[in-house]
Amino acid sequence: MVDRIFIPSPIQVPTQKPVSTTKQSGTVEGGNTFAKVLQEKLPSQGVRFSQHAQDRLKARGISFSENDLQKLEGAVDSVAKKGGRESLVMLGDAALVVSVKNRTVVTAVDRQSMKGNVFTNIDSAVVL
Repeated sequence: MVDRIFIPSPIQVPTQKPVSTTKQSGTVEGGNTFAKVLQEKLPSQGVRFSQHAQDRLKARGISFSENDLQKLEGAVDSVAKKGGRESLVMLGDAALVVSVKNRTVVTAVDRQSMKGNVFTNIDSAVVL
């Protein structure tokens, strides 16, 4: 007597990938990048001062109140939402160059020192 051997048919694996709404470049339909969307969702992180900016503030006798710092933080938030990267923020009698991406004040200039100065490498400006 001969036993019958059962050989199952092979399982078919689907070869099509599921349709995705994101593009490989990291953008989502509508033009928003992941980083931009993430930045908008994160709570405000404050603004720091670089060592150079701290030295300039001290040498030029520039100081800010808590209210001024809140205005500066709001200005940096506004520039970030509009896609700015390096911004000039005019706050009272001071001009601050801010790296928006790093949320860091890079340098500070008082009113007397800013006369005749040209600010370069900025893409936006905010007057408070």
